[in-house]
Amino acid sequence: MNQKTYEQAELATGDAVCVRCGAVAEGAAPTWTCTIVNGTRQHLCDTCTRACLRTIESHLDPVAAR
Repeated sequence: MNQKTYEQAELATGDAVCVRCGAVAEGAAPTWTCTIVNGTRQHLCDTCTRACLRTIESHLDPVAAR
C-alpha cells in the first residue's frame, strides 16, 4: 500500500478549512474533526462532523471483542 500514514501527512499550518462547507477556523479548532484521506489532511467543522457522524463511524476499525 502506497498511501501516506498519519505520521507522514503534512502538518496543518495556518487556518483550517472545512472540506464540506468551506467554513474557516482561525488557528487550532478543538471541536473540529481532522482525518487523513489518501495521505491528505482534511478538516470538518463541528456542524459538518455531526451531519457526517454515521459515515465517519462506518470507516473506523472494528473493536476487538474481549
